[in-house]
Amino acid sequence: MTQIAGDEVRSADVTVSRQGALARIELNRVKALNALTTDMRAEIAAQIPLLARDPNLYVVVLRSASPKAFSAGGDVRELIAWSTSEPERAKAAFADEYRLNWMLECFSKPAVSLIDGMVMGSGVGISLYNTHRVAGAGYKFAMPETAIGLFPDVGVAHALSRLPNEIGTYLGLTGRSIGRADAFELGLVTHCIDAEQFAAIEAALADARPVDPLLDGLHRQPEGAVLGAYARLIGDCFSAAAVEDIIERLEAVTGAGAEFAAGILADLAKRSPTSLKITLRHLREARNHTLPDVLATDYRLACRCLDGDDFAEGVRAALIDKDNRPVWTPARVEDVRANAVNAHFEPLGLGLDLDLPSRAQMQKARV
Repeated sequence: MTQIAGDEVRSADVTVSRQGALARIELNRVKALNALTTDMRAEIAAQIPLLARDPNLYVVVLRSASPKAFSAGGDVRELIAWSTSEPERAKAAFADEYRLNWMLECFSKPAVSLIDGMVMGSGVGISLYNTHRVAGAGYKFAMPETAIGLFPDVGVAHALSRLPNEIGTYLGLTGRSIGRADAFELGLVTHCIDAEQFAAIEAALADARPVDPLLDGLHRQPEGAVLGAYARLIGDCFSAAAVEDIIERLEAVTGAGAEFAAGILADLAKRSPTSLKITLRHLREARNHTLPDVLATDYRLACRCLDGDDFAEGVRAALIDKDNRPVWTPARVEDVRANAVNAHFEPLGLGLDLDLPSRAQMQKARV
């Protein structure tokens, strides 16, 4: 239950507080590395319109109470538990999450994500759409959904599909993490500022200091980018039209990039073959789609994943039994048929697809 005390709104895992011209949304499910529950997302979604309409508010800051993680993603165990007993509740949770992603994209005031530690899955979905994304030294970005029989959702295919040299395809299929130097080069973060300065940033914003010159002045060019050295290899291999062709190109790599390619192959071999296929198609098509269209496709795919086998099996193996030995259906990429992939993308039926308001409608509603 939400409790309101003065200018603070507190739930079990999310705290919304005010400091001058700043509103702070803090994730404090620390023991679970801020794995986002449906209730946590609902609390954020309830607050955003109120903050947008507050004439005394200049900026919103989204941060974590954990020094280890911004957010480890969504609480997928919650969804799997509902998928058998209350499937419509699980589907509604996905729909509400994607509505929140769009709400954050349309938010009408400056919004600053202060990110240190890991940011994955649903955590990316609540931070990527803010106007400013600040990465601390411990920042680690990943979309590891293919490892649990899902796909990179929360609209992130819109961003990944537009990254250069097929790096977004590489990240989406493998689920590998990157640090802040690579994320900055790719535009996934806007500033690199160590977490020790986050409190000072908040204090300045609370005094309504203009956000751009403040963050620009504190930003330091990060070191340690690693993907640039493999950009050509990634582009050559991940530009292939099919997952099988990507694998074949990786297998053919020799010389200096052979070890890197072998590591990718080992990662892909652990991923759900069905997830790899739907992810590749989703990323290819997202290049020509708007964010609302991508989120609508996310919802179709998520519903089909809930109805299938691999999502539940991936969560079991990774998070419930923790044996890390998922049994995928089918088990091989070459056995995933085109009609099965196509079925994931088909409309859900009259009135069942996710229908998001336009940006103009959202802003007219003062979100």
